[in-house]
Amino acid sequence: MDDNRLGDFLRIRRAGLRPEDVGMASYGVRRVAGLRREEVAVLAGVNADYYTRLEQGRERNPSPQVVDALSRALRLDADARAHAYRLAGAVPNDRLAVHAAERVSPALRQLMDGYSNTPAFVMSRTLDLLAANALADALYAPFEPADNLARMIFLDPAGRSFYTDWDRAAHAAVANLREATGFDPDNPRLRELVRTLTEHSADFTRLWDTHTVRGKTQDAKRLLHPDVGPLALTYQAFDVREAPGQQLVIYHAEPGSPSAQSLDLLGSLQATRLRPGPRPPR
Repeated sequence: MDDNRLGDFLRIRRAGLRPEDVGMASYGVRRVAGLRREEVAVLAGVNADYYTRLEQGRERNPSPQVVDALSRALRLDADARAHAYRLAGAVPNDRLAVHAAERVSPALRQLMDGYSNTPAFVMSRTLDLLAANALADALYAPFEPADNLARMIFLDPAGRSFYTDWDRAAHAAVANLREATGFDPDNPRLRELVRTLTEHSADFTRLWDTHTVRGKTQDAKRLLHPDVGPLALTYQAFDVREAPGQQLVIYHAEPGSPSAQSLDLLGSLQATRLRPGPRPPR
């Protein structure tokens, strides 16, 4: 079996691109399909001889920066980029992906809005709330603003009463942020958030110093909402593949339970608040 898998992958992806696909002018007689090796090298900002060695298998260990550059030059999507890293035996440089993960796609927003009977929202690795459906907006209405889960837990006055298991929520938030430092310790948003929380919350500082690490996957939540009372919910967190670093979080109440009835009531209250009032007489 041929073990020049990276070289074969680069060659085939190069053959699938035309100069006009990458904004380059075509010149001369083209004896092969797709881009020339020299053109890919120019697009990636690498030496043409070095790129040739990569394709031929004479160079097999490009740096993460080179893999990133080639991924951009060859217009690789997220899956193909990850595949290129695996073939190169390199660790993905996810910092660009982390910083780009602030935008929530229209398709994902539409999907969240389709969950009309359960709260759903998208958050970043730094626990920023990037988008939410109407019921999630209603759920987090006690917070001013509902912008970042860690800030809401530690610094917002509503946090202590809203989270019935405040200690558990606090531990989880800090462990989530610690995990984020492994992806991008120099992320300016993460550094700013940790600095603010450390300066204003002794509880955060104490938990931060434990270096506990945990990702968000699924768990139970006990909440106390001022409009509808106690809520016993579970959640599932799903990675958004098109935007590394984003997670779609969906809350769920046991069907027929008091919490399910309370969510229905919360949705009705939110709809009433958003319904436009009668127009004043002219």
